[in-house]
Amino acid sequence: QVHLVESGGGLVQAGGSLRLSCAADRHTFSTRALGWFRQAPGKEREFVGCTIWNGARTSYADSMKGRFTISRDNAKNTVYLQMNSLKTEDTAIYYCAATISYYGVPSDKRSEYGYWGQGTQVAVSS
Repeated sequence: QVHLVESGGGLVQAGGSLRLSCAADRHTFSTRALGWFRQAPGKEREFVGCTIWNGARTSYADSMKGRFTISRDNAKNTVYLQMNSLKTEDTAIYYCAATISYYGVPSDKRSEYGYWGQGTQVAVSS
């Protein structure tokens, strides 16, 4: 079964940085795309970025480019979301998700992700 555990959320001041982690089981990490999504109160869950099964490609929402970066540690079966220059509008619950399909291309569609972690709260204060 797919197991995803997010961590690293917390309270940070605007302009600061935070790194989130998503620890996956080995099989998921090496076969499915892993994406980051976020959801703020009253808003739809939105795509942040993703990395494909072998880490050869990453993709980001346009609004995240230049501030957010996804990286991987294969030895730890973990993907990271480095968030810099945080803004109050970045406040949300951040979720790690895995695609239903194996060995797929990058996707920003929620429907492509069938497995979700419990989320980690990020709160950015002014």
